[in-house]
Amino acid sequence: MFGFLKLGRDHPRLAQLRGLGLFALLSPRELRVVDGLLHERRYLAGEVVFDEGEVGEALYVVLQGRVLIRRDGAPNDGRIAEIPQGAMFGELALLDGVPRTAQARALDDCVLAALSRADFNQLVDTHGAIASRIALQLARDLGQKLVATHLAPAARPL
Repeated sequence: MFGFLKLGRDHPRLAQLRGLGLFALLSPRELRVVDGLLHERRYLAGEVVFDEGEVGEALYVVLQGRVLIRRDGAPNDGRIAEIPQGAMFGELALLDGVPRTAQARALDDCVLAALSRADFNQLVDTHGAIASRIALQLARDLGQKLVATHLAPAARPL
């Protein structure tokens, strides 16, 4: 009789979102609220998701495929990172609208879920507790990335 409730809980995208650290502190109900704000977008292999210098408007979750993050002038043909299925990128866009520091390009045909800054700000207004848990986890994730990028190499023995 209530099969529609089970369908919502078992949705494959919800399982992928649950696996992301950014949404780890959310209850199933809260996760469904966030899922309702996501916009699914498809990109062909080689297609640009966003360019270096563009204003950051959204965080992206890779539902299928892989995304290359690259910057002109960087070593190894500009390759900075490869974002696999189940990971996210562009998270700073939720906090501010500064220009992107790198380009994101689909390596394969991709399906991405985008959470725009405008939708996140709406979440702050309508579901403050959910938004605060996401913001707290975002701060933790960014802190870990900073430590891994800048402090960890200095701490290694020579």
